[in-house]
Amino acid sequence: MPLLRSWVDSANAPDHPFPLNNLPCGVFSTEGEDPRCGVAIGDHVLDVSALEEEGLLPLPGAPYLDVPFWNDLMEAGPEVWAALRARLTVLLTEGAKDRAKVAPHLVPLAQVELHLPFLVSEYTDFYAGQNHAFNVGSMFRGPENALPPNWLHIPIGYNGRASSVVVSGTPVRRPWGQVKGPDHVVPAFQPSRRFDIELEMGAIVGTPSQGPVTVAEADAMIFGYVLLNDWSARDIQGWEYQPLGPFQSKATATTISPWIVTRAALAPFRTSTPAREVPLLPHLQEPGPMLYDIALEVGLTPEAGVETIIARTTYAEMYYSAAQALAHHTSSGCPMNTGDLLGSGTISGPTKDSRGSLLELSWGGKEPIAITGGTRSFIEDGDTLTLRGKAQGDGYTIGFGTCTGTLLPALKDPYSRT
Repeated sequence: MPLLRSWVDSANAPDHPFPLNNLPCGVFSTEGEDPRCGVAIGDHVLDVSALEEEGLLPLPGAPYLDVPFWNDLMEAGPEVWAALRARLTVLLTEGAKDRAKVAPHLVPLAQVELHLPFLVSEYTDFYAGQNHAFNVGSMFRGPENALPPNWLHIPIGYNGRASSVVVSGTPVRRPWGQVKGPDHVVPAFQPSRRFDIELEMGAIVGTPSQGPVTVAEADAMIFGYVLLNDWSARDIQGWEYQPLGPFQSKATATTISPWIVTRAALAPFRTSTPAREVPLLPHLQEPGPMLYDIALEVGLTPEAGVETIIARTTYAEMYYSAAQALAHHTSSGCPMNTGDLLGSGTISGPTKDSRGSLLELSWGGKEPIAITGGTRSFIEDGDTLTLRGKAQGDGYTIGFGTCTGTLLPALKDPYSRT
């Protein structure tokens, strides 16, 4: 598909993340105004809440956008999603007859504050990248036992905290937690010293389910995708995770990018998961390509310093797609809700510079990586971590905006009420 040309001139630049082909969904506010739903187009946000109120978005079953989140529209299902995309394309395409009615509802991106684009119902994080799983397993169990016996058969996951999902730009406080003591018996309660990131994609469930769904049905349930940083306290995790897995080590924060890039916008970039080392059971087999070719990178900027790109990889490296993860999630009969967020797990490539976590990049802290002006094994106070992602089309780019967070120092006394 070539570039769809818009009368919003900035949207036509081949390297701009928000062309007419994209139309990502977000929530924004301007000074003195309440948050409302918007769609990014070029260097602007289109106030779609106002368009709906004025009758310029005649969607079946509307209103959906009179609230500061996209959940109501997501729950309406794929036919309404398609109708919205088609109508916005008509309104914004070059030569649109309603341009004069739409133009007053464009707000410069530079003038807005972005908020969480949807109400997060529940959050599940998966472990679906084989390179990451192999690297981490090799560190702790050796390469011969890197992957647990179930890994090639199911997408492993754990239930996380929806309450700690935050939008890009929200600072993150270094957490306190219980860690293994020097004698490996008596633990210590202290600030995490091995705080880390995880480069992930997040899939957002649009339509709810009751009972098991197929991979194809799961794919149709997904409204769109965001960049996701699952901040991780590795030292807390190392003490707590056996036998039930991550808990407090993952509960500090999960940062997502502010724009939901819809499944429709990503459709031209579909690609297949890798060849299976062992056959999957029928309920996890894919009827077609379910992954996306999305280039990803991680930047680290020290306080008052210069950014270093510490990793580059692609979402196409995943062993399991979001649709497979969602289908597996329902296989026990587990209901899924509108606004459920599914993390992919860390996305790492086969080379050292494509590893999606500092745990891997520094090989557990044993091999610090070089950054401008110093080195890093794990995140230091004042560091800003920025995730970026884009899919490259024919004369256009599909972008997600940035997924950014700055690490603040740990509180001196986490239980102080003063």
